[in-house]
Amino acid sequence: MSDLEYQPVSFKDVLIEMKDISELMVDLAYSAILFESREIAQEVITLEERMNQLVYQARIQSILGARRVEEAESMSGMLQVSEAAEKISNSASEIATIILKDVKFPAKLRLAMPDAEEVTERVVVDKESIIDGGVTLGQQKLQSSTGMRVIAIRRGVSWIYDPERETRILDGDILIAKGPESGIIPLYELCGREVPVTDESPEGSVVTDLDRAVRLIVKMKDTSELAVGLAYTSLLFNNREVADEVVSLGTRMDDMRYKLDLWILEAAKRISNVEYLRGLLYMSSFADSITNAAGSIIDVILRDIEIPPVFKKIVRESDEIISRIEVQEGSELSGKSLKEASLTTVAGMVVLAVRHKNKWKYRPRKDEILRSGDIIIAKGRRDGECRLYDLSRGT
Repeated sequence: MSDLEYQPVSFKDVLIEMKDISELMVDLAYSAILFESREIAQEVITLEERMNQLVYQARIQSILGARRVEEAESMSGMLQVSEAAEKISNSASEIATIILKDVKFPAKLRLAMPDAEEVTERVVVDKESIIDGGVTLGQQKLQSSTGMRVIAIRRGVSWIYDPERETRILDGDILIAKGPESGIIPLYELCGREVPVTDESPEGSVVTDLDRAVRLIVKMKDTSELAVGLAYTSLLFNNREVADEVVSLGTRMDDMRYKLDLWILEAAKRISNVEYLRGLLYMSSFADSITNAAGSIIDVILRDIEIPPVFKKIVRESDEIISRIEVQEGSELSGKSLKEASLTTVAGMVVLAVRHKNKWKYRPRKDEILRSGDIIIAKGRRDGECRLYDLSRGT
């Protein structure tokens, strides 16, 4: 690792980059597992080195920024958020390390990953596609039109990680994109490709302990990502109720780990090569660590530590922003279910929660009906937020 050196930058900019890098590392770590890619795993390790530099900057800035007790208390909350981002990045780095050490994962896990709430797809841009010709990601509005966000591009033998709006898409590029299952078909259509047919388990096949463990891993993945999203939401809107839900998710995560350990032990009795089970244990620890980091973030709310106004800028200026939008009477969303509204595909926004008559529903079902006066909490890119605002406005 390179020597650390202090750089005179703002604490806000440091925390924005820490948040973005930690979330990118998680996405890339899961992608490395899904596509069995040592190259992507190595990029996670490289990003960890950058995160170490940012952690150093954050600590120095927190010391320089506090002159009174009140400022020190506020700064301690910000430092706690930065440490949570560090925990997430460390966990992603551990997953990348075991991939580079050739720890095996069951093939069933890669088959089950598309069942997650947000899936990861690998698609090649065809020369006849409608996005060929050197258009940028911003011009294409790929996320707001498909719901899928590009987290990496392979061009020849080179990789572009966390591409920006100005990044151009060329024919032959391999896109690694993450988003809702409903965005898979539009993504392939834009790239001029047919959606590959996947082998499905035969009807009536026996569900084994390994099957249960794999499905639970996918659920743990979804739970950990929801916990982080809600943790940032609770701080952004200073909402104790949302923070309490993160605590509840932590308890559920513990219960899932107990079940997973049991099913893996049972599966080990019937599998000749138990090496493939080690990867599941590492992944459960990964999801648990991310959820614990979310708990560290909301601890600031639970202990009534002052949240400085700059925190809103941090969340609002990061790559993925969190939005709070009210459904107005007569809007396109009023009276529609989340499935009918298809916000993930139309706006590229993932709905974290919906509030109806002072009651919150976290990770709402697709048949959840939106009504005028409902509050939607969603995460996504800024252009998707603009689209969501348009849809929620009344006539």
